Amino acid sequence: MGQPITVVEKPSSRTGIVRYETNRALTGMGHERYQAGDEILGAAPADELARRLFDRGGITGVHVNGNVVTVELADAEAEAEGIDQVIASLYLYWVEGVEVPSDDELMGTVG
Repeated sequence: MGQPITVVEKPSSRTGIVRYETNRALTGMGHERYQAGDEILGAAPADELARRLFDRGGITGVHVNGNVVTVELADAEAEAEGIDQVIASLYLYWVEGVEVPSDDELMGTVG
């Protein structure tokens, strides 16, 4: 359930930097920057995306500006494999292993 985000990987002139353009604005007009080791407390989409990207491993920095996600890889020669899927699945809620709530639970009639 939910809707996948369309993600297009774009080349960067800087080694170790990978840019992704999405069909969704993740920060509105502002931008957010995260570094590996930062405590990310927010609940905004960019905050959750940064947490998921760092959990993937191999990333030292994430910058989100509107619909563009820029990722700094820990190893400049490393592959960016799977990063696009992390971004694309940000708004997918009920995936394998997650129990879908019943109609009663969704309507708040279960007490």
